Amino acid sequence: MYENLVPRFIRYVKTETRSDDTSTTVPSTQTQVDFAQTLLAELKEIGLSNASYNEKNGFVTAELPSNTSKEGVRRIGFIAHMDTADFNAVGVNPQFVENYDGESDIALDADGKYKLTTKDFPNLKNYKGQTLITTDGSTLLGADDKSGIAEIMTAMEILIANPDIEHGTIKVAFGPDEEIGTGANNFDAEGFGVDFAYTMDGGPLGELQFETFSAASAEITIHGKNVHPGTAKDTMISAIKLAMEFDSKLPAKEVPEHTEGYEGFYHLEHIEGNEEKTEMSYLIRDHDREKFEARKEVMKNLVAEMNSRFDEERFVIEIADSYYNMADIIAKDMSIIDLAKEAMENLDIVPNTAPVRGGTDGSKISYMGIPTPNVFAGGENMHGRFEFVSVETMQKATDVIVEIVKLNAKNA
Repeated sequence: MYENLVPRFIRYVKTETRSDDTSTTVPSTQTQVDFAQTLLAELKEIGLSNASYNEKNGFVTAELPSNTSKEGVRRIGFIAHMDTADFNAVGVNPQFVENYDGESDIALDADGKYKLTTKDFPNLKNYKGQTLITTDGSTLLGADDKSGIAEIMTAMEILIANPDIEHGTIKVAFGPDEEIGTGANNFDAEGFGVDFAYTMDGGPLGELQFETFSAASAEITIHGKNVHPGTAKDTMISAIKLAMEFDSKLPAKEVPEHTEGYEGFYHLEHIEGNEEKTEMSYLIRDHDREKFEARKEVMKNLVAEMNSRFDEERFVIEIADSYYNMADIIAKDMSIIDLAKEAMENLDIVPNTAPVRGGTDGSKISYMGIPTPNVFAGGENMHGRFEFVSVETMQKATDVIVEIVKLNAKNA
């Protein structure tokens, strides 16, 4: 049943599809376009209908038509993203660790410079007796989110091979640029035509996420006045020093390294400049919408306070919302969460509905009219050389897709 899952996954991760946040094209990289064409051909080959590539938004979509005579069976979508994160993704060389003992260090590279250890990564202890797929230490793996693509593709293959499994209309979509936060901006929700969907883009076994951050970015430009330091008294205005002062005035404990759960934060992601001009980039995050809006006001008010000390505007701030907490949409109809929970429990998987300290494509798609929670796809330690995935967890994720489809038709 799963014979194509791992070979499919390995083939996908060996295909470089890193996105580029400096690009102005959609998708942001040609490698994603090429990969989309490969997936399009595969969707057609396994027998899905209406497979197509949308050149305007970079999404590949396809359909598995309903095979039930029941009325009122809701249409389901399954979504995953094609791109990988901002880390080396060229020459991915997956390594297999069979029957992992749950204790030993795993050397990634031949020299042993990079290791997966239970000291640094205690999550390894959860995988005793399982087969792990790791990197060779020089790249990321790409389980985020090529595990999701492989699982969806394999689940569709299983459903096609087993027509006795009753189901309604199923749509699949593989999209670009999730890692740079722009992929879902142009998603054709109306054209996708489902009642609800799931992104297969979560982490460990059992993750079922419907609460995300609300997110914004803040770009701050600070204009200083640079003169020779020997004659700078009462004249120089150092943009660098003002940037340091600005950051020091934000709550010191409300940063990623000191927060967890539902706690929001300000995150100085990038700073660059000199005495004359300095630019700062912040991420603003919170689960609570009122607190999220309040955080943006804190930034604006602090800029105004700093500017009030000068006879001209030295600080310029631009804040742009990125996405909102999809719980505000999904909470209106929790039946799709109950459906996924039931599917997991039927497979002896314990659902974990802890909030996402981040966002997914589902955050944006939910606000487009398709409630879209997130389901585990198996990846751990994502976005870097220590990324790995369990073969058994990928199989379970595939099972969850099939079970959701079955239950959706059964419960109609």
